[in-house]
Amino acid sequence: MSTKLINIGFGNMVSANRIVAIVAPESAPIKRIIQEARERGTLIDATYGRRTRAVIIADSGHVVLSAVQPETVAHRMVSKEQVIEEDE
Repeated sequence: MSTKLINIGFGNMVSANRIVAIVAPESAPIKRIIQEARERGTLIDATYGRRTRAVIIADSGHVVLSAVQPETVAHRMVSKEQVIEEDE
């Protein structure tokens, strides 16, 4: 099984196989998840100081902050899967 990497902005990549959820950061439960990850040391901030637009939750418990819209990240993930399926 090959590793599929998804661009989450500014040249940063995350493994598509490890993504559990891609969500917007506005709700209170998501803000709580971000704060808990920060306290545990499992928060990865890939925003380069910009506004957080997407929160990516991995199966390892890591939480990744991205400055790219959740829809854009999801679209990139789906596009990669379609290209790989066509190649096989």
